[in-house]
Amino acid sequence: MSTTPSTAQPATRTWTIDPVHSFVEFSIKHMKIATVRGRFADISGTLVLNEQDIANSSIEVDIDAASIDTHNENRDRHLRSPDFFDVARYPTLHFRSTRITQTFDDIMLVGDLTIHGVTQQILFAVYFNGEAINPDGRRVVSYSATTSLNRKDFGLNWNAAVESGGLLVGEDVKVTIEIEAVSS
Repeated sequence: MSTTPSTAQPATRTWTIDPVHSFVEFSIKHMKIATVRGRFADISGTLVLNEQDIANSSIEVDIDAASIDTHNENRDRHLRSPDFFDVARYPTLHFRSTRITQTFDDIMLVGDLTIHGVTQQILFAVYFNGEAINPDGRRVVSYSATTSLNRKDFGLNWNAAVESGGLLVGEDVKVTIEIEAVSS
């Protein structure tokens, strides 16, 4: 199984992330006993894929912080506030790759993630989902990526003690990204 688009095309091709078919999901513990899930629906960016040498590829992604959705408007308002993402001051989460490696079907993506004005290096495990022709006759590729990060590393420190002991919001965040990109 190939992990990169078909080699029948030019060696390097630029792909635009399709925001209708791409998203960032996350999960975090609530009071140590439950899991809260959410997503950022507004994502944009570009992949530059070198099909002959993935190490010469790159990706850059912007996420609208205000597009957060946890299916609870009160919680979403709190997450947009200065206690967390402070979307008025930091409206965009940004990722720019710095290194991509591939061993057989395993793709590792390293890059700089900026959240809340703080940049940290993050490692993603990436999976190539495939390539197809969309209904408009354009080539599309799809990738999934996963990582875990500590929200406090990005200055997202707000928390509250709960009566039963412990804290309201966990620190470790699991992140899953699904990207469908269209050939430019």
